[in-house]
Amino acid sequence: MSPTHINEASVAALNRAFQGAGAEAILEYAMATFHPHLACACSFGVEDVALLDVLSRLDAQPRIFFLDTGRLHPETYDLMAAVKDRYGLAIDIFFPQHEAVEAFVNQRGPNAFYESLQLRKDCCAIRKVEPLRRALVGAKAWLTGLRREQAATRSDLGPFELDHAHGGILKINPLIAWSLEETWAYVRAHDVPTNPLHDQGYPSIGCAPCTRAIGPGEDLRAGRWWWEAPEHKECGLHSRRALAKDHA
Repeated sequence: MSPTHINEASVAALNRAFQGAGAEAILEYAMATFHPHLACACSFGVEDVALLDVLSRLDAQPRIFFLDTGRLHPETYDLMAAVKDRYGLAIDIFFPQHEAVEAFVNQRGPNAFYESLQLRKDCCAIRKVEPLRRALVGAKAWLTGLRREQAATRSDLGPFELDHAHGGILKINPLIAWSLEETWAYVRAHDVPTNPLHDQGYPSIGCAPCTRAIGPGEDLRAGRWWWEAPEHKECGLHSRRALAKDHA
């Protein structure tokens, strides 16, 4: 399929064609179709490092980028250094615009995201959503480590999506069907470096003020924005409601 003819019908056809396909097959298609205009988002959670390891086994690599919000755990930065050393990767790092951060903090305070859903979304928009738009400039498709099992908001995702928020490019989720157990089995089998916070009860790791460990029986995303309802637990990077609104 030509990357210049992506629409809802062609995305549906891709999802049918790759139903039940493994991550390697999806990535091989992505590289063959979109390289060198393919980007890979990496936040260094367990899914993303597994995805990097699978990519390392291909002949060519996409451009890899990381969104540094300025409020991440030290362990995340340590892991990025370890992964770069392990795989010899070049990783493009995108920061939020400092003027926007300064204005938000000066007006609302450094931890305003605890006060309301809108303020939390505003913070995510500054620290994550706007840098993502810059990271995807020139990309015709991008890769994520999303899995259906991660959250209710991701339960019906396919391996391919039309990303209306970024000019109608293709969003590709090679690990979408992987379970958490399969993901951990993969990283252990291949000795992939992981964030030590995972071993301390953090299945999902984002900004330090917005992430906590979860307790027995809690949902995998319970530690992200734990003061909010489950249906709101997206930062805007993968919010399908927001994408549909932008497209309307």
